[in-house]
Amino acid sequence: MPMQSVYLDNNATTQPAPKVCATVNDANEHLWGNPSSIHRFGQQARHKIELARAQLASLLSAKPSEILFTSGGTESNNLAITGTLTTAPNPTLITTNIEHAAVAAPADNLAKHNINVVRLPAIANGLIDPSSLQNAITHTLQNQPTDQPQTILISIQFANNETGTIQPIADLAAAIQSARDFADEQSIPCKIYFHVDATQAVGKIPVAPKALGIDLLTLAGHKFHGPKGAGALWLRRGVRYEPQILGGPQEREKRGGTENTPAILGLGIAAQLAQTFLTETDKIAALQNMRDTFEQSIINRITAETTIKPLINCQNAPRLWNTANIAFTGLEAEAILLALSERGVFASAGAACSSGSLEPSPILLAMNIPEPAAHGSVRFSLSRFTTQVELDHAQDQIITVVAKLAKTYPV
Repeated sequence: MPMQSVYLDNNATTQPAPKVCATVNDANEHLWGNPSSIHRFGQQARHKIELARAQLASLLSAKPSEILFTSGGTESNNLAITGTLTTAPNPTLITTNIEHAAVAAPADNLAKHNINVVRLPAIANGLIDPSSLQNAITHTLQNQPTDQPQTILISIQFANNETGTIQPIADLAAAIQSARDFADEQSIPCKIYFHVDATQAVGKIPVAPKALGIDLLTLAGHKFHGPKGAGALWLRRGVRYEPQILGGPQEREKRGGTENTPAILGLGIAAQLAQTFLTETDKIAALQNMRDTFEQSIINRITAETTIKPLINCQNAPRLWNTANIAFTGLEAEAILLALSERGVFASAGAACSSGSLEPSPILLAMNIPEPAAHGSVRFSLSRFTTQVELDHAQDQIITVVAKLAKTYPV
């Protein structure tokens, strides 16, 4: 009998929906013309791309003209950060110490080029304090010559990819607006923009950037059952943005390069499917209850059967319905993951791009999770296709693996 497989690494990537696959395949076969060509064959592809733009805009309660297609979340984050700061007067980036590498690495690069970078620490459960953000902005404003224009970009993740913690985006935006009001009162010439990396949030929870007070927002289709190679940057009208990929007039001269038509069309369909899913509140509640029961059952069974005392990281914070990050203190996450993989259960120890490292997640450490717990933390992330049968099977395998490792490496 073939081994049952359970995929619980959906924060790394999701299975493309069947309708998405069909759309991508059809585009590869029938819509391979260059969308920039003026002939009918090229304009057929152009028409479909603009339809996908409208589908994605609808998911975000936005205008199609505000959508800039990219290759994914990493490019979108880089474009948002470098596009607003590299040519700006007196630039400052204010971010946090718990960001994904797609924001943290560009921040490091800016710092190497003598651009001021401020990193806010997380408080309890991995949250960012709005008052700390407001203080950081006003401090930056006060420490620059008040007669010289300044540009400040705040970049904060909507939902954390490792723990699922959801930041108080509306409160953070209100703090930013208070800082803008302070600048106006003090007659300080400045532009203050709010960028949100919503790669893990879009398609899982409602995200309406304009209503939330966001200026730039990042997303990636493969996080909500779309194809890899397609993402977007939402830009509020009026944001000053300098294109970073040059060489063509595509995307209204904001991002050069021939559009990836099949992936973009797949992204549009994924957005359409996600918009429908977000109206199914009973289904979302059931999935969250499945996640909660899965977590608690693991905690109860392992506590009863082993010397391991597991805990749920950031359990008391608002979290995505699909993410469980469990610390098996005293064990190594890599050992757990490898053993689970041999049993057909696929999870991760954090960001997929950092897998293979024997070091504990720096994001978990920055959330003040003790190092022994961070070393043994495993992320299990569901999708809207995950079933109760799959979770029950995964739970049994997790208990078996942890019990064996606890005997081999007694705590």
